Amino acid sequence: MRLATIRDAEGTRLGVEAGGRLVDLARAAGVHRTPLHDQPSPPELHDMLALIRGWDDAERRVRDLVHQAPNEARLDLDAVEIVAPIPRPTKNIFCLGRNYAEHATESLRAAGQPVQLPPYPNVFTKAVTSINGPYANIPHDANVTHELDWEAELAVIIGHGGYQIIREEALSHVFGYTVLNDVTARDLQHIAGLQWFQGKSLNGCCPTGPWIVTADEIPDPQHLRVRCWVNGTQKQDDTTANMLFDVATIIATLSRVLTLEPGDIIATGTPAGVGFARTPPEFLQPGDVVETEVENIGRMRNHVVATE
Repeated sequence: MRLATIRDAEGTRLGVEAGGRLVDLARAAGVHRTPLHDQPSPPELHDMLALIRGWDDAERRVRDLVHQAPNEARLDLDAVEIVAPIPRPTKNIFCLGRNYAEHATESLRAAGQPVQLPPYPNVFTKAVTSINGPYANIPHDANVTHELDWEAELAVIIGHGGYQIIREEALSHVFGYTVLNDVTARDLQHIAGLQWFQGKSLNGCCPTGPWIVTADEIPDPQHLRVRCWVNGTQKQDDTTANMLFDVATIIATLSRVLTLEPGDIIATGTPAGVGFARTPPEFLQPGDVVETEVENIGRMRNHVVATE
């Protein structure tokens, strides 16, 4: 199932892609808000976190709504705005640094450091206020950064939470997968000390979406192509098979020290081809268009826009 959070004049709610169109779950259930119909929608029909938390009970109803949806509940994709699947996560986004060998190598060389692959997952976080939509503008604030960079990634959405999850059971805790662009201010990230959190957490610098594809449709997340284009020129192209630490290992590593909860987002790292490691370095500028894609999930398209 391909789930989206959608928004229009009637408010924010959930949609499911079906046959190239969107089934508006609230309309399909007959509880969408209109001037003549103001019955509140159940949380699982308009809030992705509520749906994920209640998925065991809600899945059958959602599938029935999609199958039985009347024509008025089936919308063209451009009839509503598709926003970030989880517009406001309850925690920072967990992120993996240097999780592809070629990217680790290019990053270390560009930083003038010895090339040594990480023996253990490098974890950092992005602030929840960095979340942005799959087609929204990426803000470029020249008062903050002149080195804004792209990073296409597969992101994991936790379904069943847990503490000290063993690797062999980790994928059963996944609700689904989405696309994420870990947009990074390299000049902030590379300030003396460990400044990854600041460099990664600029407002609007974490586009996600357009869909959450449920885990049953992606039984093996280690065979997905990850790509990025800037202004139509391909910058990144690799497969999740080349991760140093796979999705199951990442989940086991994180849950070894903390409880993962439904709706937690884990960005699994980016392949080689980022801007700061190129010769000469390349950075995003106002007017640029960044497209990020993960196979079998979808493609995001974001314009970079100068802030006033």
